[in-house]
Amino acid sequence: MAISAAELDQKQAAYKAAVEQWVAAIQHEEALASVNHELADVDKWELAGEAEEELRSAAKLAKKEYEDALREEFFDF
Repeated sequence: MAISAAELDQKQAAYKAAVEQWVAAIQHEEALASVNHELADVDKWELAGEAEEELRSAAKLAKKEYEDALREEFFDF
């Protein structure tokens, strides 16, 4: 079954958006690591790290879905 160009565009856009969110989470985590050495800031940093991991997983999943669609389109599997 052929994949439409619109579907490939959608999967590509979803992947790019997921990566952009992941990058923003990394930057947020890095910013929190660069502030005062207070317990409240450490807690925020830890939470930001957890959010970054979740967004990383989402980006990896979006990448796999896009790659799978490309494989189906070009290699028929």
